[in-house]
Amino acid sequence: MYHPTTRVLAVLELLQTHRRLTGVELAQRLEVNIRTLRRYITILQDLGIPIIAERGRYGAYELGVGRKLPPMIFTNTEALSLALGLLAVEHLSLSEITPAIESARAKLERLLPLELQNQFRALAEAVAFDWRKSPLASSSEVILTLSRAVQLRRRTHLLYQSGTGDETERDFDPYGLAYHQGKWYAVGWCNLRKALRSFRLDRVSQVDLTDATFEPPEQFDAMAHVVQAIASVPRSLTFEIFLQTDLASAKEEIMDVLGVLEPFDDGVLLRGSTDDLDWLARQLAKFSFDFIVREPDDLRVALHHLAEKLAAQ
Repeated sequence: MYHPTTRVLAVLELLQTHRRLTGVELAQRLEVNIRTLRRYITILQDLGIPIIAERGRYGAYELGVGRKLPPMIFTNTEALSLALGLLAVEHLSLSEITPAIESARAKLERLLPLELQNQFRALAEAVAFDWRKSPLASSSEVILTLSRAVQLRRRTHLLYQSGTGDETERDFDPYGLAYHQGKWYAVGWCNLRKALRSFRLDRVSQVDLTDATFEPPEQFDAMAHVVQAIASVPRSLTFEIFLQTDLASAKEEIMDVLGVLEPFDDGVLLRGSTDDLDWLARQLAKFSFDFIVREPDDLRVALHHLAEKLAAQ
């Protein structure tokens, strides 16, 4: 048998979960009659919770947008998921909101039942996140402004500092944001260079929305562009390697930033550049499939030295 207060909270939980339910559905779930249900709805409305009641034979109830935030009700699994989510967000290199994340996590942990507190602490101590966190955090204000610009399709004005320290101004149409290998990136059309560009957000000192609008390409993949751009960065030594496998298998084993994969006759061609052939040789040694080095010749020497070293060990 439910206590009346429990039923009132149950009404709120059901509407938060299903958003819209008829009076008959709510009454059946709570095991009460329609008149009692209406009394519960009135109690919630008197507390300032915006519940919209539709009249008529097929009328229903739903949560509206009001001045007062209704209390959030979570299942044990949902509460634990939120706690783990906050734990993960701490690794996203967001400078200003890090204290807020820690505070929210502490509040949520205090409200968890004792059993869930123990589970969360065990997970927090046991689980390791490989985020490759950047020592240079990005401004959360920059990220929020650019994400709003993406949503509204509004052009922005950036102050950007290059890797050499030169600061430039430009108008920029952001198509999307991506978090890759510990760094935040914005990808879109640079009106200064008249080309598609990606910008590291830890180098953006200021961003402002303008009144101009733009139309982004359909189904634009910001992460794919960032990965491709990093893999294509010119370095001192270029390489070309023929992989004796199919494209799907190659993608499973090869890091996105290692190079560009291209389907070829009876295999896959891997093209890229590096500053360290010994490092590249160690990456190639991990492959489960055979490969042929087309260039450079010095890479064959690096692989030979690696093989000798492994044989000696």
